[in-house]
Amino acid sequence: MSVFALLGAVLVGCGGGTADTAARGSASPSASASAGAAPGPATVRKAPPTMAPGPGGVTPVYTRRASQGGDKVVALTFDADMTADQGPRAAGGERFDNPGLIETLRRLKVDSTVFMTGRWAEEYPDQARSIGTDPRFEIANHSYSHYAFASPCYGLPTVEKRDMAADVRRAFDAFRKAGARNVVPYFRFPGGCYDDEALRALGPAKVTAVQWDVVSGDAFAKDAGAVAEQVLAGVRPGSLVVMHCTRSAAPVTEQAVRRIVPELRARGYRFVKVSDLMGTTP
Repeated sequence: MSVFALLGAVLVGCGGGTADTAARGSASPSASASAGAAPGPATVRKAPPTMAPGPGGVTPVYTRRASQGGDKVVALTFDADMTADQGPRAAGGERFDNPGLIETLRRLKVDSTVFMTGRWAEEYPDQARSIGTDPRFEIANHSYSHYAFASPCYGLPTVEKRDMAADVRRAFDAFRKAGARNVVPYFRFPGGCYDDEALRALGPAKVTAVQWDVVSGDAFAKDAGAVAEQVLAGVRPGSLVVMHCTRSAAPVTEQAVRRIVPELRARGYRFVKVSDLMGTTP
């Protein structure tokens, strides 16, 4: 497989489907934010809703659920991917960020959730702080390394089970160091790959894992219209859409968003963060 084909498989895996097994639980307001989450400002903020852990502290998994009363809400989520070993590529000029996409979301007044890797926050601390202090956004955890938590997973290196919770905590530390405040105790598995062992290993990190039901197909896509059509065809009330905030690997995402947002609004949809979505579902 060529290098570009492998990279494409990895990024498609970031939005490539749900795992076969998922821990289920009831969404409920957490008594406090995750121990790894960055502290809030001086004013008291409402803790984001989370799901109760499963038996033995197993990490719960949140997927799409129809909102109460059939409210037409949708969560656009963006994975800010960067693996632990991609520093040389960034130093060589490859852009793993997409500031134009973030500005477009601001201009269109779209609330959204960015699932960020700790390595991305270290590479772009000013952007991580800007996103993480803007009430329009919230930062969720996409691991530190963007290595897989179950194998096989699109050719990604695999995190040892004993290191999984520490990898997640390390990402939260990177967000805090960058100065991000709007950090929520949610986690997205790299590649969407996980198993029961991973859910048990993540228990000490005290996060709610978040999956998706709409795959945008924006990874390495060159046709923004096709990406938009795929999203528009898949969205239902309560949907979670997975897209990417990585300029070199998802170059048409911003263009697709500029079409997706007005068309969904014309259908009566409101854009919400994952925390808002989780708080409105039974």
